[in-house]
Amino acid sequence: MEKFIITTGKTIDLAVEAALEQLHLDRDSVSVEVLENAKSGFLGFGSQPAKIKVCYEGPAEDNAPALSSASRSKPKAEKKQQPKPAAKPAPENKPAERQQEQKPARREQKPAEPKPVREYAPAPEGSEEQRVEIFLKGLLEHMGSDAVPHAWRDESDVCRVDFVGENLGMLIGRRGETLDAIQHLANYAMSQGGGKHCRITVDAEGYRAKREDALRALANKVAGKVLKYRRNVMLEPMNAFERHVIHAALQNVEGVSTFSTGTEPNRRVVVAYGEKAE
Repeated sequence: MEKFIITTGKTIDLAVEAALEQLHLDRDSVSVEVLENAKSGFLGFGSQPAKIKVCYEGPAEDNAPALSSASRSKPKAEKKQQPKPAAKPAPENKPAERQQEQKPARREQKPAEPKPVREYAPAPEGSEEQRVEIFLKGLLEHMGSDAVPHAWRDESDVCRVDFVGENLGMLIGRRGETLDAIQHLANYAMSQGGGKHCRITVDAEGYRAKREDALRALANKVAGKVLKYRRNVMLEPMNAFERHVIHAALQNVEGVSTFSTGTEPNRRVVVAYGEKAE
């Protein structure tokens, strides 16, 4: 955009120099137009300086388009200010002591009490109990077990044997089947020498007593169902010892009778309603 300034000086050259110094431009960047020439006057009266118009190219002061009268007359619509959402309250920092109070107190676990170790007296020299121990020790070695058999004779003249050691579960087996097999072999081996011998029962970790308690509880539960629904219930296959426990547990229960049916090894106990049919 072309701009201009007007300067004066005693001469035209001095007026041009004043304009260039004011604009910080050189002579080639401007055009000069003489408006009035300098006059000297008479005796200093009527003198007049030279007057010039200096034109130059300068940046536009306002590049924005002019607004129409319609746009100027209408005020800008004020934007509706939406209410700011309320700030969420900062979570309260509960003291560490309060947080600890809210946590349920952990129950102190009592250390497991060590199992009492039973002391076994050595079997008398040359007794049947000693021969049973020797036989079972050899059998266990063939089975890959490090258990130690301890035999003694109880008041009813039964030779009882306890296995002592680690990993006795393999000697018990499913529902005591392995234990029963070992017991059967021991009774068979002792009977081969001829003469009278005591009956042998083999146990490990008190399995026999636990099994008897479970069988008695099962017998009473089944007897209750038989009396309630008035119909017979057949139990799972059991060995002779387990069937004996069931019969003994229910022999005095009124309205219930028991009998065995089937052949070994699938012989079962039937808990019947009422008296047993002859």
